[in-house]
Amino acid sequence: MEILQLLFFYLVAFVTIVSGLCVVLCKNPINSAISLVMTFFCLAIFYVTLHAPFMAAIQIMVYAGAIMVLIIFVMMLLNQGAEVVARCRHAVVGAVVAAGIMMLQVLVTLKHGDVSGVVGPVNSAMIEEVGHTELIGQALFTDFLFPFEIASILLLVAIVGAVVLAKREV
Repeated sequence: MEILQLLFFYLVAFVTIVSGLCVVLCKNPINSAISLVMTFFCLAIFYVTLHAPFMAAIQIMVYAGAIMVLIIFVMMLLNQGAEVVARCRHAVVGAVVAAGIMMLQVLVTLKHGDVSGVVGPVNSAMIEEVGHTELIGQALFTDFLFPFEIASILLLVAIVGAVVLAKREV
């Protein structure tokens, strides 16, 4: 049974990496957005394998659903198409350098850091007793209420900005 889980993990990890590369390397922004949706679905599968079904559902509903609809809506409103590809080719080199630096930082953190030694009030017994959803809701609407509201305001400003930019060209 464990061999099948390991093979499933490697298969999903491979699909995640390939779709992540397609996000960066696709010339068409819509194809890149669709590849990003596939990456989000693969991340949701990882959440399910980690016994966090609420996070998987939120990953699909919020990111693969709402956020991607917003991104594609803005792409279609701005209608930049081939202009973006011609202007941003040189940015791929910078993105590769930034990704390499971040990967090096992750490897150093994994090698020398204490990643799995998380200390805090929430442990696996508390999660089993209370549940993922209730703990996330309590944290979101008590400790992280201000950042939650700031994120909603930023999304609203982005939508208004896209509409203003589209109206100016019409």
